[in-house]
Amino acid sequence: MPQPDLVIFDCDGVLVDSEIIAARIEAELLTLAGYEISAEEIGETYAGLTFKDIMMRVEEKSRIPFQASLIDRAEELVDRKLRSDVRAIDGVREAVAAVTVPRCICSNSRSERIEFMLEKVHLLPFFAGRIFSAMETPTGKTKPAPDVFLYAAQKLKADPQNTFVIEDSVHGVTGARTAGMRVIGFTGASHSYPGHADALTEAGAETVIRRWAELKSVIAALSEWSADA
Repeated sequence: MPQPDLVIFDCDGVLVDSEIIAARIEAELLTLAGYEISAEEIGETYAGLTFKDIMMRVEEKSRIPFQASLIDRAEELVDRKLRSDVRAIDGVREAVAAVTVPRCICSNSRSERIEFMLEKVHLLPFFAGRIFSAMETPTGKTKPAPDVFLYAAQKLKADPQNTFVIEDSVHGVTGARTAGMRVIGFTGASHSYPGHADALTEAGAETVIRRWAELKSVIAALSEWSADA
């Protein structure tokens, strides 16, 4: 049976249920700064982006100038809340363990945040030494840029065309597809919204799963389909 060279997992909203935690804090900060927005709107429109990128896009849209100190404040508050409240998404441990080919993480979060979240939910051993933060790549370009995906593939000697990426955000799907990789969308986290699966498909995901129990069979089926194509 054909096997992928590499399986890449996003972290926030894929391995850990962190997107909703960050969205609630970021929405509150932006609202207090003069731009009223809900956590649901952040989850639907801006999930997968760094808070700096979210703030810049909101600034451009609203013409409201935000203080740069808001970024550090958001990082501090989100880190604190994640350390106490973050949880693994149901079934993820078994799904990750079932991936027998090389696996890694590509995320827009800082590696320090990724590591403390994974340690808290006992997933760190699955990815130790294979965590790639977009902010810490040579270019420093975050998703939707493809750079972090291509950097990981280069480091792990994987063919991008034979690499699968699991992503929960349109921005992440866009980056992975631009990198020439195959994408499985994931909608099993708390920030998922009506139309989420359709949005991921439109961005380029080949299929979308809601439960981790589906991952192994989906990768096998898509690998077969590629071999037959």
